[in-house]
Amino acid sequence: MSASSAFNDDKGGSSSVGEAEYAYDPVSGKIFSSDYNRHDDLKEMLDSNKDSLKLEAMKRIVAMIARGKNASDLFPAVVKNVACKNIEVKKLVYVYLVRYAEEQQDLALLSISTFQRGLKDPNQLIRASALRVLSSIRVTIIVPIMMLAIKEAASDMSPYVRKTAAHAIPKLYSLDPEQKDQLIEVIEKLLADKTTLVAGSVVMAFEEVCPERIDLIHKNYRKLCNLLIDVEEWGQVVIINMLTRYARTQFLNPNINESLLEEGSGGDKTFYGSDEDEDEDDDEKEKEKKAEAAAMAKRKPYVMDPDHRLLLRNTKPLLQSRNAAVVMAVAQLYFHLAPKAEVGVIAKALVRLLRSHSEVQFVVLQNVATMTIKRRGMFEPYLKSFYIRSTDPTQIKVLKLEVLTNLANETNISTILREFQTYIKSMDKDFVAATIQAIGRCATNIGEVRDTCLNGLVQLLSNRDELVVAESVVVIKKLLQMQPEKHSDIIKHMAKLTDNIQVPMARASILWLIGEYCEHVPKIAPDVLRKMAKSFTNEEDIVKLQIINLAAKLYLTNSKQTKLLTQYVLNLAKYDQNYDIRDRARFIRQLIVPTEKSGALSKYAKKLFLALKPAPVLESPFKDRDHFQLGSLSHLLNAKAGGYQELPDWPEAAPDPSVRNVEVKESVPEWTKCSSREKRKEKKVEKPFYSDSEGESGPTESADSESDSATASDSRSGSEESGSGSESESEEDSESEEEEEEKKSKKKELKKPVQESESEQSSEEEDRKPEKKSKQQKSDSESESDEDEESESESSPSESEDSESEAEVKKKKKVAESKPPSKPVKKEKKEMSLLDLDDFEPAPSPQVTPVNTLLSNSLVTDLEGLSLSDSVLSPATIAPSSALKNYELLHRITGEGLTVEYCFSRQPFSPDANMVAVQLQFTNNSSSDTKSLHMEDVKLQSGMRVKEFPEIELLPAGETASAVMGIDFCDSTQAANFQLCTHTKKFFVSIQPPVGELMRTVFLTENEFKKEQGQLMGMNEITEKLTLDARCRNEHAIVQRVTAAANLSRVPCGSDKECSPPVRPPDHPVHRFAGRTVTSSSLVLVTVATREEGAAQLTVNCEKMVIGTMLVKDILLALTQ
Repeated sequence: MSASSAFNDDKGGSSSVGEAEYAYDPVSGKIFSSDYNRHDDLKEMLDSNKDSLKLEAMKRIVAMIARGKNASDLFPAVVKNVACKNIEVKKLVYVYLVRYAEEQQDLALLSISTFQRGLKDPNQLIRASALRVLSSIRVTIIVPIMMLAIKEAASDMSPYVRKTAAHAIPKLYSLDPEQKDQLIEVIEKLLADKTTLVAGSVVMAFEEVCPERIDLIHKNYRKLCNLLIDVEEWGQVVIINMLTRYARTQFLNPNINESLLEEGSGGDKTFYGSDEDEDEDDDEKEKEKKAEAAAMAKRKPYVMDPDHRLLLRNTKPLLQSRNAAVVMAVAQLYFHLAPKAEVGVIAKALVRLLRSHSEVQFVVLQNVATMTIKRRGMFEPYLKSFYIRSTDPTQIKVLKLEVLTNLANETNISTILREFQTYIKSMDKDFVAATIQAIGRCATNIGEVRDTCLNGLVQLLSNRDELVVAESVVVIKKLLQMQPEKHSDIIKHMAKLTDNIQVPMARASILWLIGEYCEHVPKIAPDVLRKMAKSFTNEEDIVKLQIINLAAKLYLTNSKQTKLLTQYVLNLAKYDQNYDIRDRARFIRQLIVPTEKSGALSKYAKKLFLALKPAPVLESPFKDRDHFQLGSLSHLLNAKAGGYQELPDWPEAAPDPSVRNVEVKESVPEWTKCSSREKRKEKKVEKPFYSDSEGESGPTESADSESDSATASDSRSGSEESGSGSESESEEDSESEEEEEEKKSKKKELKKPVQESESEQSSEEEDRKPEKKSKQQKSDSESESDEDEESESESSPSESEDSESEAEVKKKKKVAESKPPSKPVKKEKKEMSLLDLDDFEPAPSPQVTPVNTLLSNSLVTDLEGLSLSDSVLSPATIAPSSALKNYELLHRITGEGLTVEYCFSRQPFSPDANMVAVQLQFTNNSSSDTKSLHMEDVKLQSGMRVKEFPEIELLPAGETASAVMGIDFCDSTQAANFQLCTHTKKFFVSIQPPVGELMRTVFLTENEFKKEQGQLMGMNEITEKLTLDARCRNEHAIVQRVTAAANLSRVPCGSDKECSPPVRPPDHPVHRFAGRTVTSSSLVLVTVATREEGAAQLTVNCEKMVIGTMLVKDILLALTQ
């Protein structure tokens, strides 16, 4: 009653409570009047000639609206001031009109002309407010005016006004859907906007009006990815969700190969699969594995699209956003789009959100519960973050239980069950019931703890709390169905509980158990039926149905004792009030008591009632929720909400990536003909502000482009000359490098310094000549044939470098042609080695140079210009095999004559690129032959995997054999434990990797190195000062020791300042090394900067801080010992 009266007062009645807020203001004269003139003071102030009074009135009116008061009766007085000259008053009038224009449409329409004048106002805030008011008047008659206003605003100089135009588009579309085509044109125009202020709003309009028009996004995709970090938070959420759907239609599934491998290796067993089934299917799986391996060999290796990588790279920093919605949006993007090895980065960010408000926790936990079903491993390290606090609300407790249950496996189940024991003592009954169900699920999923869980639940049957007992009975019933013959004692114990338990579901469960397994308890079952027959009329319907079922089953198995009891129960049921029970009684009577009328079914009564029933599978309620996009309302409700757009399936074949290339006006080949840098710079000014360069991977950190560099270099075509910005930038770099080289060569002619190992370098150069010569010829012919053609490329790193190399070699050849080739000038020997490659005869066999051989500056830059993925500097050849360290796995005495040593071969493990290759060497020192050498009982930490070596059937006495196995250490130095077995003995052994062996080499140029290093600063950077060992002061020793300590490749230096000979070596050179972790492909960058008197500074940049810290220690040890 009071609420409604207050509402009426707000609408226009008189209320001293509602008006007391004006009592302090002396201008308000009629505060306490009892008539309906409550706003007269405000109306007088609005009619005043003084702007100060108008401003005060408007402030108070807007304050009323903000507090939820109704100020609609002031509309005529306010709308008169829409033409006020004072900007402050005008802004507040527009705020008021936006709120009430829809309710008072007729009065608002009178001011249309004023709003239209406002659209031409010099103040951007007034222009935007006028458009906002205009779009708030929901009258179809002004649709053409609104359309015109939106089109004008979309071309406005102010980004704020353009943003408002984007907000007005969905309003106009909902008012008149027929305007869709014109609105799409405006959206297309606004999507090309370069400002961060507009981006979020226009994508929102795109989602509302035309989400199916994905072609509008192609040209703007890279720009949106690059702008994303600077867009306001809610705009980021909208853009990320849109780009998630876009990526699902434009890129290939990055896990398509991994899923095949996993199915073949059986690495991740299905969470709900039973252990018994797996044992039976081992042989079949072996066959499947071979078939899939063959299929994998035929399948073209997956190479991630650079645009796909761009999206993942640019959204990753947003995981640190203060806005939970942004973090959740990035998390769902990674879950739906990222390769499996990279999804783990979202776990830490989501766990951080669990410290937020309970509402945020609820949404995050819903999504985490869904993720843990598919990707259990990524949340296992954060198990303790999901432990339940006493202060958590019930719904949060239940969700955390769900996550804990999903994360349960053989290694952590004991910890989780101990937690569950504590939870059972809670006062929150719903939570206790959920805990007991969780114990039941753990027992069904993990066979090893089934008996333990059963015993624990049986103990709960003696609990004082009836709800605990009832829930335990229901769960025990499900568990007993798996192995009833072993647990007849428990069934007897539960039969005794029928006297005490009153909860209908629990009583029904006990009766079902006794009826189903009456043969195991032949003496007790008839007595339970007798007791139940007595209380039949007072029982709940669910219990009555089970009493009838029990009577029927006992009649069929033990008719002598129970015939009369069954007839009595059926007679009672015949006249029950519930029609379900009456129908069941009639049906069962006809079925089990044969008469002349009963049909053929009665013969099969026993088969019908006592058929073997499959044990129920206790499944997570979140099991099938991942078909909804994570983070969406539909996922939260587990039902399709209005406006929800389905997440598209991955395409079978990749759509054309060139649709995302932005057209550039100038033709790229022209720059090679330009004589001066000034002309080239003038051309570059015309390049669009957001060119393709920002949407391309260029020299990026993409894991796939490095792992498949060979494939990329083989498949690239020399005829493609990209018209994108990244090429123009790389061209600029190459030009500057050329100029530097020319200067250097002139200096060399004048100075001609005596250098050590000059003969070595010249022989190296000659060794490499055949490759360079063939490359030059190839690139020359290609560039000549395609000089006048323009084709847009995907601008992958290898292609941009290829086009760069073509241009360089062409330029060099022109210089070479301008000189007389017959003159052999000794002074210019070094210059000729760079430019006149055709003057030398090819050496018989090109040699591979290991890392410890010094590369000349000219040679390195030349190699940089050619191709970065050729065998000359391929990471696989950098580590010399002599440097590999052997470790003892099994000593001769312990192994009773069998010695086993292992080393990390630093070669890619061909069956699985995410595994470290470990080479084992077996030596039989005994006098007898060793047979059947194989692995058993592999014990690994969560997430780790092992590919066993093939069984060695016979190792004769005194002989040696070797084998290779693969271990996925999951980027950790935890040991892989297993048993090494012969035909008679078993030996427990373990392999623990040094941190340096968890990496694979990766080739980066110096510029790429510095770019990546810039992105791994702050907490990802560790710096240590050290004094180099006396024997480790020269470059050769430093490189050798660092590459021995860690599987990293040397980064060749490309500038004058930091270079090895033939330029005079700098006083304090800087040595750079690069690699990636094997499992997650996280970059590892190492810099050793030397100083005076053997001092040096070691810097390690790595995404994984633990690996970085351990690596610093190892390299420090290597350089100082």
